[in-house]
Amino acid sequence: MDQGLWATWYDLDEQEKDSFISWMHESYLPYLQGLPGYAWVAHYRNVGPGPALATYHDIAGHAPDEEQLPAGSQYVVLVGAASSHTFFEPYFMERVAPDERAREMLAKRKGVRTVIFAEEARVNGPASNTRLPGSTPAPAIQFGSYRIRSAEDELDLGCWYAQHRFPIMARMKGSVLTRKYLSASGWAKHGIMYEFESLEARTQQFEEPEESKVVDPKEWTGRIVRTTLHTPGSPVVGERIWPPLK
Repeated sequence: MDQGLWATWYDLDEQEKDSFISWMHESYLPYLQGLPGYAWVAHYRNVGPGPALATYHDIAGHAPDEEQLPAGSQYVVLVGAASSHTFFEPYFMERVAPDERAREMLAKRKGVRTVIFAEEARVNGPASNTRLPGSTPAPAIQFGSYRIRSAEDELDLGCWYAQHRFPIMARMKGSVLTRKYLSASGWAKHGIMYEFESLEARTQQFEEPEESKVVDPKEWTGRIVRTTLHTPGSPVVGERIWPPLK
């Protein structure tokens, strides 16, 4: 079971990247993975949007400037647990930075933004056999985090996922798993994580035929996108860098 998700987005100064990533992969992430209660830990690098998703970024709304959300989006660390409540227990919160070295290294991150999510729904794709249930997410993801502009639009959003997007992901070649989340803590109310067996599969099967629909406001997808307010950089297209791809 891995229905709780702790997501942390952040940036790094160029001169810090190599040493910080080495420390994360050799020390910190294995430490987190070893904590009881965590199902898995994964680290993704934002590879940037393709043309269709770049258009999505231009059309979708973003958090108002006055809310001053941290803007990190170069990397995202994801931690799965049985429940979102796992991340609120004192045992876990006190061990996020276990020692002075960890506190020193984690302070190097810029624009840190964190959300704790509870899973609302999921659907397996045709490539789900490439990932064991409850294990680390797939090699490539698209992860969006956002709010909806009005209560009336929330109903349309739920219907769109249930009637349109989830059925498409259930039969899309290269799709491993799609999960819809609701926030238990953090600015974003909604989260959506699409998992793919590769970045190429995401581009060919998902971005070009599906995300391109955002251009047309008469399309259901195009209408939904125009009701959203995203966190900085959302949706992020990520390539998994830990655990390393085999």
